[in-house]
Amino acid sequence: MFDPMAGTVKDPVDEAAFMVSSTKTGVVLDNLPPPRRKLDVSIYNFPDLTGQNKSNDNFAEFSRALTQGGSSILTDVVVKAGGGAWFDVAERADLQPLLQERQIIQNTRTAIDGDKAQSLPPLRFAGILLEGGVIGYDTNETTGGIGANYLGVGPNVQYRQDIITVALRAVSVQTGRVLASVTTTKIVYSINVAGTGFLFAAVDKLLQADIGFTKNTPPTLAVREGVQLAVYSLIFEGVKNKLWEFKDRAAGEAFMRELDKQQKAAVPAEVAAATRLQREAVVAKY
Repeated sequence: MFDPMAGTVKDPVDEAAFMVSSTKTGVVLDNLPPPRRKLDVSIYNFPDLTGQNKSNDNFAEFSRALTQGGSSILTDVVVKAGGGAWFDVAERADLQPLLQERQIIQNTRTAIDGDKAQSLPPLRFAGILLEGGVIGYDTNETTGGIGANYLGVGPNVQYRQDIITVALRAVSVQTGRVLASVTTTKIVYSINVAGTGFLFAAVDKLLQADIGFTKNTPPTLAVREGVQLAVYSLIFEGVKNKLWEFKDRAAGEAFMRELDKQQKAAVPAEVAAATRLQREAVVAKY
């Protein structure tokens, strides 16, 4: 019997489509305490500013290395923030079809009802623009490997690490002032594990066997998690700067303390030591 969730009829090996898996950052973002008032925002574009193409050693590759659907990813993440309680998003990324459909509806009403035709309600506008993009894709930031062979038999492991950088800012529509701005990074890794073995099947016959697999972080999911962390951090910056606030102050303060603790823990020891020495120097000066 054909299972619609298990692939096509002619290709039983084909895997069914599935919803995008939740990331750790996404789970935390979706469970944020609700704000006192939802924020009206709009997203026009969230482009890939890296300009990088996929690498290929055999021929010129013109496909982009990163997703070109950044605005769709950001919109999806923002809509789901806090279980949908944080933002009201006005459609701006593809505005022309919306305006055209509204015009068709209005023309149809006018053709039927004439001057008595009821007008459509005005489009919702936003007080905040969310802007930014994917601003960096640093490949081969870390590479390495390890391997050993004994009598022609042994494993080999290779590792590569890339870094994706995402920038996001909230801009006031009324004044044009940048209210908050954050930059996040996400590591994209690639691991190759392989093994090789040799065996003399006969005096003059050599048998070779190879086995291995490669695991890569999907760049699109990496961009998504970077965007999720950017939205999460933007909310944090806004609360810290008193631009918006949580509905439950106690829950909000607990969230802020925990996030502040995590950010301080993520500061490298060298930076923390330099900051401490700078403070001590200022105290000694006065």
